[in-house]
Amino acid sequence: MRLTLTSVLIAMGATPAFAAEGAFFSLGNTDFVVLLAFLLFIAVLIYFKVPSLMAGMLDGRADGIKNEIEEARKLREDAQTLLASYERKQKEVQEQADRIVAAAKQEAAAAGEQARLDLARSVERRLAAAEEQIDSAQAAAIKEVRDQAVMIAIAASRDIIGKQMTAADANKLIDDGISQVDAKLH
Repeated sequence: MRLTLTSVLIAMGATPAFAAEGAFFSLGNTDFVVLLAFLLFIAVLIYFKVPSLMAGMLDGRADGIKNEIEEARKLREDAQTLLASYERKQKEVQEQADRIVAAAKQEAAAAGEQARLDLARSVERRLAAAEEQIDSAQAAAIKEVRDQAVMIAIAASRDIIGKQMTAADANKLIDDGISQVDAKLH
């Protein structure tokens, strides 16, 4: 407060009011009236403690700014921590994705190898089945040829026997056949 009062006194001494002509301390002198009004204004400001209120407001504003700066600093630190956390998570997710891709490649290679093995087995089974069919067809053809040969031989022997055999020879063969059957059954 002294500093403010001293400032006012210095300001009064430097005014051009002292340069005016005539009696300075009269109400007719406008400079004196202005000086009185100014001093009265300053006194009213001091009486209502406006300088301390203004200083308090400025201090409050400074404290508010400090608090905002501190809050911004905390928010920045939180953001940096959060960013580091996200970067770490992104790195972990990337590593996991790389592991998944590597596992998928291994599984695909194993599945391809298994498919090749299955295909080879399938081809072997089909070849074996085809060989069996060929063997079966060959056996059927041989049997058919034998059956035909037997049929031809029977037909030929019937013709030959029929031409060379007499009724007495036929009866004798029948009797021999019956006796052989009788002997085998008893």
